[in-house]
Amino acid sequence: MATALGEEELDNEDYYSLLNVRREASSEELKAAYRRLCMLYHPDKHRDPELKSQAERLFNLVHQAYEVLSDPQTRAIYDIYGKRGLEMEGWEGTISVGVDATDLFDRYDEEYEDVSGSGFPQIEINKMHISQSIEAPLTATDTAILSGSLSTQNGNGGGSINFALRRVTSAKGWGELEFGAGDLQGPLFGLKLFRNLTPRCFVTTNCALQFSSRGIRPGLTTVLARNLDKNTVGYLQWRWGIQSAMNTSIVRDTKTSHFTVALQLGIPHSFALISYQHKFQDDDQTRVKGSLKAGFFGTVVEYGAERKISRHSVLGAAVSVGVPQGVSLKVKLNRASQTYFFPIHLTDQLLPSAVFYATVGPLIIYFAMHRLIIKPYLRAQKEKELEKQRESTATDILQKKQEAEAAVRLMQESVRRIIEAEESRMGLIIVNAWYGKFVNDKSKKSEKVKVIDVTVPLQCLVKDSKLILTEASKAGLPGFYDPCVGEEKSLRVLYQFRGVLHQVTVPDSEALRIPKQSHRIDTDG
Repeated sequence: MATALGEEELDNEDYYSLLNVRREASSEELKAAYRRLCMLYHPDKHRDPELKSQAERLFNLVHQAYEVLSDPQTRAIYDIYGKRGLEMEGWEGTISVGVDATDLFDRYDEEYEDVSGSGFPQIEINKMHISQSIEAPLTATDTAILSGSLSTQNGNGGGSINFALRRVTSAKGWGELEFGAGDLQGPLFGLKLFRNLTPRCFVTTNCALQFSSRGIRPGLTTVLARNLDKNTVGYLQWRWGIQSAMNTSIVRDTKTSHFTVALQLGIPHSFALISYQHKFQDDDQTRVKGSLKAGFFGTVVEYGAERKISRHSVLGAAVSVGVPQGVSLKVKLNRASQTYFFPIHLTDQLLPSAVFYATVGPLIIYFAMHRLIIKPYLRAQKEKELEKQRESTATDILQKKQEAEAAVRLMQESVRRIIEAEESRMGLIIVNAWYGKFVNDKSKKSEKVKVIDVTVPLQCLVKDSKLILTEASKAGLPGFYDPCVGEEKSLRVLYQFRGVLHQVTVPDSEALRIPKQSHRIDTDG
């Protein structure tokens, strides 16, 4: 789903974090967590009007989370699109502008003639393509998709419009009906099906009927995929129709690299492809890539890089060198859900000068713009956004703080009983717990420590002398709130188990299980 440009939107509630369950939690785990929180927050257990009002709100929030996650269809939508996916819509699109710059390099001594009379090389836009689509959830299981495209090349153009209706049939699959029409082609009827066969294998089938002046053109594409290991997926694709082909590929994606190898046998295109992308673990998410593709059409070598230049924007460039295609420079900008693509054809020949300028030119332009324009602009924008975020979230933080304090008051009686039970069997007692930003680096002593006391909320989550927190931000747990929005946070717990003190500190989004993860404290010191 697309989001508004230049806007950072976050769901206020993480349902999994609220219920303190894994994203893979079974229905039994969801039900157990739901019942426990309902007993804690049930409004009838509180006589004080203020506490009763807070308990009612928390009770309704827990009920809402359970309603979404307990239904396989709404849970599938929530897992894919998040909370907004149940109620919002968004645009996605691509704008491609093809540029013919061969006049810069392909000059013929006798045949070349300067038509313009200006003495400068002619650079022309010879093709353009614009496509946009919007998805709008109709119900918890149905989504309508409207898309359209316009294309023009060398003075000739056309367009098409498509409407599709997608239904999530279960947590394992969905189906989609598509209807389309265009001025260059007749009506189109299509059917897409997706199904998880096993936890590690899925299949996608796309059937289409294209009506034209030449008759009916049927088409069928089937993709079978299987997870070979944690980071590797294998694909088998069969395509039957106007351009029949069989394709097999293996894709391996890790935190530091992306590797693809593919082989296709088909009419009219058969080829072999190998590509590699290295991901640098930096704030700009820099990636460098290279690929080699060889087939009946010739051979193409492509190399390039991409880098994040703002929160929502990624800029990339690639140089394509091939026979008989020549040399091209491809510039791409991803801005939120919009993609802007500029393929610039430099020469039909393999000219070293074209390869050199296509490689060095974009680098010089990028570093100059980044230093003189982008970096100062982003610095100013960041300061402005931080100030705006502080102002806009001040009220929300205050509300979250009040809700957390109310939740802690609601937990007091339950915590008292839990502590009595744990003390009787020398079990797990939370002595102190803090959540927020800790400053351990001596060079950062000037930074302010921003933590909140979460001893009571954590003790309330202790069950059978165990405390288990899932891989999610702790800010969504009952009795918690975010004391330092936008900054790195940790959870530090000092606890007693079997009469011995222990301490553990974990990053905000990491799972925690105690008493297994612990460090003994020297109580004599």
